[in-house]
Amino acid sequence: MQQFLPSCEATEQIGGSLYQTLPAKCLVFLHGDLGAGKTTLVRGFLRAAGHKGTVKSPTYNLVEEYHLAGKTIYHFDLYRLKDPEELEWIGINDYLSQEAVCFIEWPEQGRKYLPKPDISITLTAQQEGRRLEILK
Repeated sequence: MQQFLPSCEATEQIGGSLYQTLPAKCLVFLHGDLGAGKTTLVRGFLRAAGHKGTVKSPTYNLVEEYHLAGKTIYHFDLYRLKDPEELEWIGINDYLSQEAVCFIEWPEQGRKYLPKPDISITLTAQQEGRRLEILK
């Protein structure tokens, strides 16, 4: 599926619609350059789940954890990962084995340590908005 998203609000709406469709256990890879809208999409998902607080990219923490509406959501950002082996040190397999929706930004940084995703989403800046591509 491909779609043009004219604004941040449209990107958040797609995230909200993902909340309605993704199963309780799902691995989602988020691809795109800095500022492409990956965290904005996750924010839309979290808002649909009832989250009222700020949603920031976990660039320095590597992972943010949310428990909302009976679901567990993990938001990873691997941008600053120096070595994919670091994923073992943070216990990535423990996170991924839980019944949780796991969003992983910059999954290419974790090559060989991450399993195949259930869904892969690419966001690309385009004109005034962004292009969204979802692969299952």
